[in-house]
Amino acid sequence: MSHIVVIGAGQAGSSLVARLRKDGFEGEITLIGAEPVLPYQRPPLSKAYLLGEMDVERLFLRPESFYAEQNVTLKLGQRVSAIDPVAKTVTLGDEVIHYDQLALTTGSDPRRLPAAIGGDLEGVHVVRDLADVDAMAPAVTEGARALIVGGGYIGLEAAAVCAKRGVKVTLVEMAERILQRVAAPETSDYFRALHTGHGADIREGVGLAGITGEDGKVTGAVLSDGTELTVDFVVVGVGIAPSTQLAEMAGLEVENGIKTDAQGRTSDASIWAAGDCASFPFNGVRIRLESVPNAIDQAEVVAQNMLGAGKDYVAQPWFWSDQYDVKLQIAGLNTGYDQVVTRKGEGLTNSFWYYKGGQLVAVDAMNDPRAYMVGKRLIDMGKNADPTVVADPEADLKPLLKA
Repeated sequence: MSHIVVIGAGQAGSSLVARLRKDGFEGEITLIGAEPVLPYQRPPLSKAYLLGEMDVERLFLRPESFYAEQNVTLKLGQRVSAIDPVAKTVTLGDEVIHYDQLALTTGSDPRRLPAAIGGDLEGVHVVRDLADVDAMAPAVTEGARALIVGGGYIGLEAAAVCAKRGVKVTLVEMAERILQRVAAPETSDYFRALHTGHGADIREGVGLAGITGEDGKVTGAVLSDGTELTVDFVVVGVGIAPSTQLAEMAGLEVENGIKTDAQGRTSDASIWAAGDCASFPFNGVRIRLESVPNAIDQAEVVAQNMLGAGKDYVAQPWFWSDQYDVKLQIAGLNTGYDQVVTRKGEGLTNSFWYYKGGQLVAVDAMNDPRAYMVGKRLIDMGKNADPTVVADPEADLKPLLKA
């Protein structure tokens, strides 16, 4: 009987095995995860879960009974040490498991600060998995002083949660502005104002020179401009890197992630990849998407292709971020944009529409689900949006869908 092994028990891995059973696969399925808990959703970790508004059981994507009912063998809290593509085996401790097809849904790893500048001190945290947040939670208390390193969405979300808990927040970003890598200056300005309005100290164009400590624990930080800060804990949000170590050891091609074709197949015909760890062709270039929707959609297409569907994965990128009482929804990819049109609503409602060569390519919508919905549908359909209509807050956007 055919045996499919999936390495990586996150959103993509869980979605992939569920789709295999839904589509009628009756062979063996083994899902291997390094963490000792059931597959869970990550976005609430740094928000509702850290705030104490969500129990750990509510994080789980599916109850344990689901895997038993679907005859999926779970191997949790175990790390794969090797893949042998010739023998078609994975090594798990003293156990060697044979596969007929293998899927890598290994996700990504947070970038950490080097030990040379104090990155190994107690009180320096990353926000990636359940253990990270459980370790950080006791420090997030009213009156504590936090340094957030990195002004991307990870850092800003951490800053928002800390500020809501009464923590005194200082955020440093080496680039000229927060969100510089991923958003237009207009979006940066919006979120800078939002955070400073909640008491956060946002410092742009300033890096971290080092973290100081006593008895192995964080006590302060020195910034690149010479400023010295007293801090109780540090949150590092300087990005993530695709987890490609196993793929590289197995001799698979790697290019900004595990390189796959349009169907999710790697350079080995029996090995597939999906989620944060996978790079794939998109509109003539190779990209990697770090998002829950991509992890689900790509994993489901890969599952179908493992069963012979021969279906290309056509990504429809969308993302979200929750900060304070603002929900940011992003549709499309703004790479190479040359024009930004602002649509101003009331209060915190706002949206920024990105154009490239006159064509709509992305939308950032803050507390504006209607703008997001219209923008996403236009992008998905390959349609455009008249900038003069977009810029008029009184204009109805829906007719754009029929144009």
